Amino acid sequence: MPQPRKQFGQHWLRSDTALRQIVAAAELQPSDRLLEIGPGTGILTRQLLPLAAAVVAVEIDRDLCKQLVKSLGDRPNFLLLQGDILSLDLSQHLEPFPAFQNPNKVVANIPYNITGPILELLLGAIAAPNPNPFDSIVLLIQKEVADRLCAKPGSKTFGALSVRVQYLASCEWICHVPAKAFYPPPKVDSAVVRLRPRPIATPATNPRKLDTLVKLGFATKRKMLRNNLKSVVDRDRLTALLEQLHLDPQVRAEDIGVEQWVALSNLLLEDVEAVAVAPTVE
Repeated sequence: MPQPRKQFGQHWLRSDTALRQIVAAAELQPSDRLLEIGPGTGILTRQLLPLAAAVVAVEIDRDLCKQLVKSLGDRPNFLLLQGDILSLDLSQHLEPFPAFQNPNKVVANIPYNITGPILELLLGAIAAPNPNPFDSIVLLIQKEVADRLCAKPGSKTFGALSVRVQYLASCEWICHVPAKAFYPPPKVDSAVVRLRPRPIATPATNPRKLDTLVKLGFATKRKMLRNNLKSVVDRDRLTALLEQLHLDPQVRAEDIGVEQWVALSNLLLEDVEAVAVAPTVE
């Protein structure tokens, strides 16, 4: 087994139980085309190849790529790309390989130090969702981040990341993976989550405004929302809008669900537009 490199945040998963749970969560069909980020030694890749039509693996470590080519290069449904997933133009690299184009699912044990950027790459952002969403995204990530992704309003872990991701996808907790399941063991526990990208039932009228509102709302934890948003809306007006949404005027950002954030953003936009078209009194 190659020595993990700290610069790439490498920790080799060695738990058969965790591997089985990851694969089961992907609900693979023979027609699926998969994207795997950071295949490492190929331990997960080997589980995926017999169950899918195609697996595109993106690995940044050149030495690992050489080993993966030696061990898996003869598999007809395996394509390995060497590079950084955050800067790689995937569609361009897949153009010569029709059978591997347009992956519909992601299954990966991703480097924890770039979890945020990878989530945005796969899902997009509130103001710019991924125009070609995946059917599902199964990720092995740091437990703390998994807690935040799957958090419910009112919990200590519900925050801006929860709102941003849950606006774009449903989030399901699959299982806990202890640090001892890896070599070398990381300093934190991990978890498997499944994201299913989907359009929200009632989208934001102005997604960019919603994104800004969420950022401001969570700027200072445990502060009342009316204090965090005082730079963009008068306290009395915000109180009236919160009451219109049947929310306590003293509510905090972490107590408001995604749908309520959207509703508040839309009401604020209507408020601004109403002021803009109000007749001038001579």
